[in-house]
Amino acid sequence: MRQGIIEFFIAFALLAGFFRIVERIWPGVPGQKWRRAGLGTDLSYWFFTSIVTKWMARAALIVAAVLIFAALGWSPRNLPRNGFGPIATQPRWLQAIEIIAIGDLLAYAMHRAFHGRRLWAFHCIHHSAEEVDWLSATRFHPINDVLTRLVQSLPLFLLGFSPLVLAGYIPLFTFYTIMVHANVSWTFGPFKYVLASPVFHRWHHTKESEALDKNFAGLLPIWDIIFGTFYMPIGKLPTDFGTTESVPPGIGAQLIYPFRAKPAAAMTSDVVSPEAVSPGSIRGLASRPLDCKQLIRSAES
Repeated sequence: MRQGIIEFFIAFALLAGFFRIVERIWPGVPGQKWRRAGLGTDLSYWFFTSIVTKWMARAALIVAAVLIFAALGWSPRNLPRNGFGPIATQPRWLQAIEIIAIGDLLAYAMHRAFHGRRLWAFHCIHHSAEEVDWLSATRFHPINDVLTRLVQSLPLFLLGFSPLVLAGYIPLFTFYTIMVHANVSWTFGPFKYVLASPVFHRWHHTKESEALDKNFAGLLPIWDIIFGTFYMPIGKLPTDFGTTESVPPGIGAQLIYPFRAKPAAAMTSDVVSPEAVSPGSIRGLASRPLDCKQLIRSAES
């Protein structure tokens, strides 16, 4: 436990130093200060997420896995550490690529679900930050965090992927989540259609009407391009962040908020639904040519 706390503070100090430099050199919102509104809340989430939510997610994964194993008649002790089935016979580098692609699609679907009416009260906590930077990355209600991790991890494990390769995906996704929240103007140029950039994700956090319910992918913008939620206008950066919900300040009040909040519309009334990324819709996309260039032109107009 003590070792974990020491490692946490070392990692936090390194991240703070790195993003302090890049946010000053390439600011997305020039003049935004480090000591900003909501700083105390975000710092509290960093400790809460690392200590409480992380263990909640692990416990939920273990319980869910045991229940699924029992239902399928499997014994967790007999499952090989390198995975099982045809997928486990693949080289690890190929498994890693597949995990990134499938995991990001699952995260995309879950993210859209959290923008729906039923789950928005939990997710609007994350959108309540009105000044977004790398510290905003952990402002997640634990229900939001735990459910997303379950939806991402369990299907991949049940498909037979190596747990060792899956474990390597977690720090990659964690760092990338922190990076795309940074207050920097990086668009990744022509690679903006390949990898999510800070500008890509910061458009997701804006209150500007034209960008509401856009850019749900965590790593691969291809999912937003395919499902029509990609938005990155050329030569423009987002500046107005936050949500129209009356989310109270402070981590304590925010943890309670979803259970007291009245049912509310999401960022928009009926644009978002998990059915939009259902298996049926994916099969439908596969049955007809996909004009990505047209989708990209529409998103940039």
